[in-house]
Amino acid sequence: MKVHENQWVLTMPYPLEAFLKPQTEVKPWPLGGRSLHSGYALRNSQVRCTHNLLCTKHFHGVPSARPHAYSLKSRYGKVSLYQSFYLPLLACHERQQRDRLAQVAKAQGGLIIALDGLAPQGGEPQIWCIRELSTGLTLRSGWLCQQDQTTFEAFLEPLKDLEWPILAVLSDKQTGLVPAVATVLPHSRHQLCQAHYLRNLAEPLAEADAAFKGALRKSVRQHVGHLIRQEPRTEPGQAGVLTVTGLLPSPLKEPQAPVSHNPTPRVSPLAPEPDADEIVSQLLRHTRYLLTLKGRPPFRLAGIETYERLDNVARFSLELLAQRYEPRLVQLYQGLQAALVPFAQTHQELQQGAAWLRDIAYILEPVPSRPINAEHVAGQLRDYLDTVRRWPQATPTLSQLALHLDTVSRSHWSGLFHCYDVPGLPRTNNELESRFRDTRRRLLRITGQKGLTQRTLQRQGAWELLPQPPTEAKIRDALRHTPTEDLAQERQRFAAHRQRFRMQSRSLRQTQRQLDQLRQRWSALQPTGTG
Repeated sequence: MKVHENQWVLTMPYPLEAFLKPQTEVKPWPLGGRSLHSGYALRNSQVRCTHNLLCTKHFHGVPSARPHAYSLKSRYGKVSLYQSFYLPLLACHERQQRDRLAQVAKAQGGLIIALDGLAPQGGEPQIWCIRELSTGLTLRSGWLCQQDQTTFEAFLEPLKDLEWPILAVLSDKQTGLVPAVATVLPHSRHQLCQAHYLRNLAEPLAEADAAFKGALRKSVRQHVGHLIRQEPRTEPGQAGVLTVTGLLPSPLKEPQAPVSHNPTPRVSPLAPEPDADEIVSQLLRHTRYLLTLKGRPPFRLAGIETYERLDNVARFSLELLAQRYEPRLVQLYQGLQAALVPFAQTHQELQQGAAWLRDIAYILEPVPSRPINAEHVAGQLRDYLDTVRRWPQATPTLSQLALHLDTVSRSHWSGLFHCYDVPGLPRTNNELESRFRDTRRRLLRITGQKGLTQRTLQRQGAWELLPQPPTEAKIRDALRHTPTEDLAQERQRFAAHRQRFRMQSRSLRQTQRQLDQLRQRWSALQPTGTG
């Protein structure tokens, strides 16, 4: 029976236990000369175990299985097999780990969980995941159609049915999430991610730095743009052509002695005359590269870094000119000086704001050799924020930033310091966010397309986020104990979710066929008036 365009539901003439019987032989999946690290190999390393469970050699004692196994392999295909069995089996395996949760809860007096969502794309529902931090097990993983308090409460509600208390919750400060956690888990401590707190602190500074960088780049290009865009003269007959490879490569220069990384002392009588033109060309290329630097708030601010490194180039150019005169080097030095001087005051303000952020991060960073508690860290941070508010001779830009730091800190205050009193509670939600990034990278390696990766996350991302055993042997050992009823229910759950995407196809023929089916179903309804 077919329930989806590319998905078959197996009607088995024998019990489903046949899929999960222990096997004595592993059927390798041929790579066809491909690398073990290719997307093909990565995809089939996940499918291969399911294939081995389903191939004819593993249906011991099931007489009717042999002809049907070949039919299953040909009808499903590797991708559908992965979706229809492997991913549901992972979810079933995750539900068999309650004993691990019980051991952790007994050892630490309860569970510590983290929850976060994957950024939505194209207006689609957002994937949210709840993980237990000590074991890495996924408690809940699924889609939320909206992010408000009511929806978050419904998503968190099943946690109240666990037989173990929730000691602490780690999350970001999404709208509606904080009151939802307080309502559903009133006795749990709610730690807010300090990494997101620092990024929120840096928002106005990052915006000012981006504007500073844009104005600085424009000024530098006006003064030395014609200089840094020039490339050294090429060989006769190769005008404008640099390095070329292929069947007809570019000619090579005469071989030269390898360049030593240690400078030759000037007192050496055998020291060669330095190639001044090449040195200046490299310095110009470096200057051109500095105009392309990208920032990563809260601590890596591209505008500040660009200014400081261009200033370093100017000082280095002056140092070279003290030893040897070179016209292009003079133009570079004078141009950079003229471009940088108008931005000195702004750079100083931004640098002071960046120093405030670094100091706040230092206060929040625990020191292993010196035990601290939440009250101590909160007191230190409050004193420092008061000092920033009273900063002497603060410019309007710095005064606004100081007010922003105080306002954001007050809004996060109740959830910033639980991590210093609850053992095992992290300061940041980086582990769960890394899980999201790793899943994206893995799917991109498999599909080779960003669009297809995003569609895969929308259609089966909750299952893709589940932890997977590291080897095929462990996968087989883990999945062979799956109850047949649980697997059947999970496959039904997976198929029901995939039904939401029936009409999302680029194929005109398939879309027309689906529209015809909708027309037939509509015609079968009781007719009414035209309104």
